[in-house]
Amino acid sequence: MTSPNPASADLFARGQAVTPGGVNSPVRAFNAVGGTPRFIRSAAGAWLTDVDGREYVDLVCSWGPMLLGHAHPEVMAQVQAAVARGTSFGTPTEPEVELAEEIVRRTPVERVRFVSSGTEATMSAIRLARGFTGRDVLVKFAGCYHGHVDALLAEAGSGVATFALPGTPGVPTSATDLTLVLPYNDRAAVTAAFAEHGPRIAALITEATPGNMGVVPPEPGFNEFLAATCREAGALFISDEVMTGFRATAQGGWGLDGAHEGWTPDLMTFGKVMGGGFPAAAFGGRADVMSHLAPEGPVYQAGTLSGNPVATTAGLATLRLATDEVYASLDATATTIKEAASAALADAGVAHRVQSAGTMFSVFFADGPVRDFAGASRQDTAAYAAFFHAMLDAGVYLPPSAYECWFVSAAHDDRAVQHVLDALPIAAKAAAAAQERTR
Repeated sequence: MTSPNPASADLFARGQAVTPGGVNSPVRAFNAVGGTPRFIRSAAGAWLTDVDGREYVDLVCSWGPMLLGHAHPEVMAQVQAAVARGTSFGTPTEPEVELAEEIVRRTPVERVRFVSSGTEATMSAIRLARGFTGRDVLVKFAGCYHGHVDALLAEAGSGVATFALPGTPGVPTSATDLTLVLPYNDRAAVTAAFAEHGPRIAALITEATPGNMGVVPPEPGFNEFLAATCREAGALFISDEVMTGFRATAQGGWGLDGAHEGWTPDLMTFGKVMGGGFPAAAFGGRADVMSHLAPEGPVYQAGTLSGNPVATTAGLATLRLATDEVYASLDATATTIKEAASAALADAGVAHRVQSAGTMFSVFFADGPVRDFAGASRQDTAAYAAFFHAMLDAGVYLPPSAYECWFVSAAHDDRAVQHVLDALPIAAKAAAAAQERTR
């Protein structure tokens, strides 16, 4: 049978010969939804173009960072100017100072250290928390993904949830022996864990709003409760904003609760948007905690490409262009699409739940609210796979996993949004048919 996407199929076959699974990040392989992954040749605004010449409205946006859309002309101009000056120096540069100042301006952190990936940011924040407190135990929540850090790959979400992996092959038991995994949104479990282990707990880490099991917002006051619990126990509260930072709101996930409730995390991690589509991330927090990092303090952390001048230029340009009007546009577009998706699925008789946090949202193929990883895991992934492929065939690129967020950009204009709306009813019927086959 001839592939309808021969160039992508050929590249995937070539990739499988030289790369595990043919891809460089597991979810890209389409294992969760089946079929051949699309190899993208170019992108502009809200649209992707694959190597077979097919176009798609992009609702992945590089998993969040393309806040302004692909190849934004002002960002591209500043990046091109930065490249012309040189791509890497191994020295301090002006853009990294300016980007750090912008992050401090938008968030409650007082000092920032740049790294190259979200995983590196969380790994470094944990090392710093342990060094600052002199304690070893970590607390995390099932379904929250904090990168492929050994100590945090216990009951993680995202790709690990998608493929139903145990989460720890290749990770020694000793790496997770000091990690306590609790159900998300469960105050009683947190209270019990701190009552038993409080003097040994270095930090509690949580996604500001989990987005790696689908969007599962914290229940009202939950993050405030976590911050207070950590403070009382002398532990640090780490808010992972690699996904939500400058995406959920201009202030990230913290802008949805802490900014109004009056609490701040001790440490925060950032990525995605702050890199403007380049490999860049950061962690930051209280000045007294951050001062424990080398060269000021004894906790060692370093990186040759940290604060890369091209990446920090892209991130700075993106954040400076991310005005209140941009966030209002993102919110309006997200609302239009999620309401239309819900209406189409309801009309087709498909049980579903749409959940959101600021401009981020996801669609669960499940009954009722989803408040934790157990609830997210009960959704109908076969129905999602049918929905995904119907949307893909119609020229809409969704996350190839039921456990991921949908993202829009400021470049999603009326034409792009209408293209999505036109595809939804057919995709909803495909999901309904998939559910009928499994009954």
